[in-house]
Amino acid sequence: MQITSVGHAGFHIRTAAGTILCDPWVNPAYFGSWFPFPDNTQLDWDELGDCDFLYVSHLHRDHFDAEHLLAHVNKDATVLLPDYPVPDLRRELEKLGFTTFFETENSVKHTVTGPGGELDIMVIALRAPADGPIGDSGLVVADGETVCFNMNDARPVDMDVLHDAFGHVDIHLLQYSGAIWYPMVYDIPARTKSNFGKQKRQRGMDRARSYIEQVGATWVVPSAGPPVFLDDELRYLNDDRGDEGNIFPDQMVFLDQMSVHGSAGGVLMIPGSVADVRGTELTLSHPVDPDEIYGDKAGYIEKMAQRLAPVLERERQSWAASADEPLLPQLKDLFEPIMAASDLICDGIGYPVGLVLGEDTFVLDFPKRSVREPIEGEGRYRYGFRIDPQLVRTVLRDHEPDWVNTIFLSTRFQAWRIGGYNEFLYTFFKCLTDERIAYADGWFSEAHDDSASCELAGWEVQRRCPHLKADLSKFGVVEGSTLTCNLHGWQWDLESGRCKTSKGHELRSRRL
Repeated sequence: MQITSVGHAGFHIRTAAGTILCDPWVNPAYFGSWFPFPDNTQLDWDELGDCDFLYVSHLHRDHFDAEHLLAHVNKDATVLLPDYPVPDLRRELEKLGFTTFFETENSVKHTVTGPGGELDIMVIALRAPADGPIGDSGLVVADGETVCFNMNDARPVDMDVLHDAFGHVDIHLLQYSGAIWYPMVYDIPARTKSNFGKQKRQRGMDRARSYIEQVGATWVVPSAGPPVFLDDELRYLNDDRGDEGNIFPDQMVFLDQMSVHGSAGGVLMIPGSVADVRGTELTLSHPVDPDEIYGDKAGYIEKMAQRLAPVLERERQSWAASADEPLLPQLKDLFEPIMAASDLICDGIGYPVGLVLGEDTFVLDFPKRSVREPIEGEGRYRYGFRIDPQLVRTVLRDHEPDWVNTIFLSTRFQAWRIGGYNEFLYTFFKCLTDERIAYADGWFSEAHDDSASCELAGWEVQRRCPHLKADLSKFGVVEGSTLTCNLHGWQWDLESGRCKTSKGHELRSRRL
């Protein structure tokens, strides 16, 4: 098996049976905020795109690059389609001209036939509303000699299905770096923001190391991040100044983290790097010396910014022009039908949310299922967002069903909150279609079994995390009377069972 890095979470997998192109991303994402790092524009994308199979893990824009897929990827390729409850990914690929789909079943081993023979594959699909834009996934490929697990930035809760189906994993491609807007955009003191950033940074790497232990692969390739921020306004987000509070550590940082914790087998791959893997044996070649990138990372980023400035300007020109049409009627038309269809989510949010768009302030009144202007004297809202109206006009113009996958991941906004993270609120912003909100509301209302228990550091706790059902015997870490689930960094007070991260989600626990 020959695995070529094509940047970020993207890989080209060559086997005797056929080739698979995974998550190719080249064009800037999230309002021009994110670019692939290191630069991958120099690759021969027409050759890479002449593939037998295409795998797109999910609809996040740093995995689903519609412009690139349209221009460079063979439309006769068979799409390995994850088993998602809402068919948005298939619909988007069909719009681009893809017609042949192999519909996988979640966590089931399949055999597919390429021009040179057969391959065993499995797609582990995550289906909770918090997983990507209604879905995230990882791909397993086995050619009879080598097993590759391309986990990209999925967060599976059970590795047993992987080992039961494929046995030992030879090479593991996984996310380790940040892909979120917290805490950078929040209106909090700089020192507090730095401390939160340090915690977020370490938890992300702790989670990745936990997966390394559970998968037990011979070789581990840090991938799926970080992006690089080339806009002058966002350059501070790059981890190129030794800031321990930066949530976007690069591959070299994580490889060092692996070494410090005694994990062997770390492999650095940059766009164009080729790993020839034969079972547990691996040989590696790079297109350039990686020290040209990481030896002077700030200088490399500056050269990228200069070279790709026209690309960023083209992106800016695509945004909606300023307009005189009032925003309130447009926001009411978008949000109020979704509110009316999602009682559980609106009740879970539980309070009015402020939306500051330039000089105008609007209120998403979730208890009353309405969008309105502020009421005199109602004070500061517990949760709120300050967003450039041009960005909002753009997502309204384009009928975007997911503000998380457009505005929020861009980091081109500010937020404030009083109290904990509100998962229901961000789920609402991901589900701006009838189909999505119906699925999400039903998912939250579904009863989950929490009768099984496990023992952690002298405590008996329910085995399944109340957030997204991770196995706490594998992901749970206890410090004093605080339990942290390393899958997403959520925390609970074991004395009371209270969730310290968000509203609701109580944990069953008792001291032994």
